[in-house]
Amino acid sequence: MKQHSIVHRYAEIGGHNLFIREAGPENAPALLLLHGYPCSSFQFRRLMPALADRWRTIAFDWPGFGYSDTPDPAGFGYDFDAYAEVLADVTDTLDLERYAVWLHDYGSQIGLRHAAAHPKRIAALVIQNGDIYEDVLGPKYETIKAWWADKSDKKHRPLEQAVSEDGFREEFVGEVSREIAGRVPPDLWKLHWPLMDTPVRKAVSIGLMEKLEQNLEWFPRYQSYLREHQPATLIVWGPEDGYMPAEAARAYHRDLPEAELHLIEHAGHWLLETHFEQALPLVRDFLARTLR
Repeated sequence: MKQHSIVHRYAEIGGHNLFIREAGPENAPALLLLHGYPCSSFQFRRLMPALADRWRTIAFDWPGFGYSDTPDPAGFGYDFDAYAEVLADVTDTLDLERYAVWLHDYGSQIGLRHAAAHPKRIAALVIQNGDIYEDVLGPKYETIKAWWADKSDKKHRPLEQAVSEDGFREEFVGEVSREIAGRVPPDLWKLHWPLMDTPVRKAVSIGLMEKLEQNLEWFPRYQSYLREHQPATLIVWGPEDGYMPAEAARAYHRDLPEAELHLIEHAGHWLLETHFEQALPLVRDFLARTLR
């Protein structure tokens, strides 16, 4: 299969200077790839050219992440609602009328807000380790829940400590076996931490963890959107995930009984880094049937 190059550029969208990666023909069916924490659109660097023979793949960095700008917090909310507005601006500016959306980590929360607001635009969903069911949150949420229950400096300190180079490394390799962790390039934290090591960006990262508490109120709305609209959905999931274990993936069948679910053995939160060869044919097969 021919590999297609990724084009990198900046664009002024919604008053923000956003960094964008694109691959594939401009007139091909579009797949919008939404990154999560603590990465950026860099996480899709292998997937995009591997799909670009048939699909237009688009990924961008959220404000405050990667190579996009970092707006003054006095004028930008840095919450899931603010990011959903950015996403709407991106789709409008790029003239995307109907497209599939890849949901991962924080990108799931933002993307599902967008899908619920614009259901007719959504051709399909690919869900990779993005949780929307409170009763199956994994054990790693306990640290955040402890702060929700007791908003003291002592309970807040672990959130602050997580926003560090060591904390980033733990997010990428801390849950999988040593063998699997060896497949994860250290570039993911070695390159990203210097980009995030500013007072504003560290505060943004901590603030998003804090705001997960309010985001729980949106979980029933996400579920309602899925139940009502039944978008074609592929769930490709790494079960070695302390935030989002296998039960969090299976829970989607409550509202999407026809969703295609694949738990990739030994994979964790970053399966595109460790199990790309297993995931790619699943994604291509799904998109060939749903995004034409």
